[in-house]
Amino acid sequence: MNKTLLYIHGFASAGSSGTAVQMRTHLYPKGVMVESPDIPVDPIEAMLFLRQKVQDAQPSLIVATSMGALYAEQLRGVPRILVNPSFQMARLLMMRGMGRQQFRNKRMDGSKDFKVDKAMIEAFRQVEKHSFEAITPQEKELVWGLFGLQDKNVNCQGIFRQHYGEGHFVTFQGEHYLNGQVLGHTVLPLVEQLLSLQQPVPEWERHSY
Repeated sequence: MNKTLLYIHGFASAGSSGTAVQMRTHLYPKGVMVESPDIPVDPIEAMLFLRQKVQDAQPSLIVATSMGALYAEQLRGVPRILVNPSFQMARLLMMRGMGRQQFRNKRMDGSKDFKVDKAMIEAFRQVEKHSFEAITPQEKELVWGLFGLQDKNVNCQGIFRQHYGEGHFVTFQGEHYLNGQVLGHTVLPLVEQLLSLQQPVPEWERHSY
């Protein structure tokens, strides 16, 4: 394996998600190792964990979904694909996420659920304070934003465009949670392009509004 992709899952998920499995199945024969760890539930612990993971794994590319994209945006210096990023987790959870939450995928430590409380929401606020810091023109070239047009859970298109512009802003026909069709048609072709596994995505495949 000569390249590593780090996948950062979304809220209440795990490294065992179907997205990670499909990416691993698709990319392993092409010489790409997909690392997909369970992200700590606490946001501050999650950022510390991910910074160390990037330092240790030296990934060629990061793919992150939803909450994971909030974290990935701050991992400067690495090419990153942010899929349906949820940049305002504190606000989202305050509105509709308090209480016990079930993990949607199997966690390595066997955990079945976790609690969203005021302390977690405050920790998200602390993490979010560091979003979009010191974005240079070079950094903008490293970040892609992919947004499902039928996403009814999160809409951070305007926030992304405000900070990263239109150049790497892409929309696709899909909802908040990825499925095999979106992965195969939208995400994996871009992954292969950025890892130099195929020719560039044609301009007509990009939709900027």
